[in-house]
Amino acid sequence: MNKLTLTFGALMLPGLALADETQMNGANTAWMLTASALVLFMTLPGLALFYGGLVRSKNVLSILMQCFAIAAVSSLLWLIIGYSLTFGESNGVIGDFSKVMLTGIGRDTLSGDIPEPLFMIFQMTFAVITPALIIGGFAERMRFSAVLLFSALWLLAVYVPVAHWVWGGGWLAEMGLYDFAGGVVVHITAGVAALVAALVLGPRKGFPGTAMPPHNMTMTVTGAGMLWVGWFGFNGGSALGANGDAAMAILVTHISAAMGALVWMAIEWKKFGKGSALGVVTGMVAGLGAITPASGFVGPGGALVIGLSAGFVCFYATQYVKRVLKIDDSLDVFPVHGIGGILGTFLVGIFASTELGVFSGFGFADGIVSIGGQLKVQLIGIIVTTVYTAVVTYGILKLVGVFTSLRVSEEEEVEGLDTAYHEEKGYNL
Repeated sequence: MNKLTLTFGALMLPGLALADETQMNGANTAWMLTASALVLFMTLPGLALFYGGLVRSKNVLSILMQCFAIAAVSSLLWLIIGYSLTFGESNGVIGDFSKVMLTGIGRDTLSGDIPEPLFMIFQMTFAVITPALIIGGFAERMRFSAVLLFSALWLLAVYVPVAHWVWGGGWLAEMGLYDFAGGVVVHITAGVAALVAALVLGPRKGFPGTAMPPHNMTMTVTGAGMLWVGWFGFNGGSALGANGDAAMAILVTHISAAMGALVWMAIEWKKFGKGSALGVVTGMVAGLGAITPASGFVGPGGALVIGLSAGFVCFYATQYVKRVLKIDDSLDVFPVHGIGGILGTFLVGIFASTELGVFSGFGFADGIVSIGGQLKVQLIGIIVTTVYTAVVTYGILKLVGVFTSLRVSEEEEVEGLDTAYHEEKGYNL
């Protein structure tokens, strides 16, 4: 994402790159301030409302509380050590401690042509939403203390190293992996972690025999709309400037989301005779997740194909994971975010290629790479990140289990986490 963009700029326009290092660009700074707010808006309140509406009414506050608490914990950890380990001097695997507590970084310190504190907080919003996404894998059955401890350890042991590999000058960046805004760093890591958490904790009481429908689809659709809008900052902001790259990233993001939503709705309409609100917003999220790694490298034609593929593949992934494997990934984090991230990370190796020939004239390719070599790099990134995330997430869950029980008691689960852990109710009607 960020390293790639800066590197390409330095190679193609060395004079401008030098100027960027010495003078702040007001337009870029204004856009990145806006983009940072948009990405935080995705978590608070977007993701909180999206997830909150999907659970049962007795657990809605627990979801909102977990999103808020994870945002706070992740922000402080990012300030203290996370930013330094991600964007400090690289040894290929992890950053150093030179930026701990923003040492040596002030209001006049620049990262490219924007203030480094702004770059830091933009990246912080990514570190906030990624562990929050994992909530969907263990919703309605994980102890609040375990959620906090797991999220803190996971951020430092999984998110930070992978982000450094891809965006901080690590070994995947050196290989040339394309991940413009987080297909690998955000969606694959969160999706795989949610799947592992669902396996370790086991299903909710009554799953799959007892129906557990969303308690408030109005809340979920509202949160989904906020995610769609916020994603413009997520992908557009990853250009690190108010420029054509940001504009195209926002355009392809919107196109892929729209296509994913319509494809999912059409499949439901065909199979069940009706399209659902849950289906259309889930398809939208699948389209957004899949376009994320490709958003800086493909045109609108590529976005159409990626969104179509995401709607189709992720729909059937939800059917397979939950109905065939009987894994209670409560809010479909792996089938939507994990599979969507994997799909988009793979497809960017195709639709960013000069080898598409005539199709590049229809906005499929941005004329960057040859297909074969880039697909190899993309596959390496997918496989390594998947395996690393799965192994380390499993280890963290087992470690957390040494200090506190991972799962709520049967009585607490029946009562609902709102009352059991927060002594509050979402609704007093």
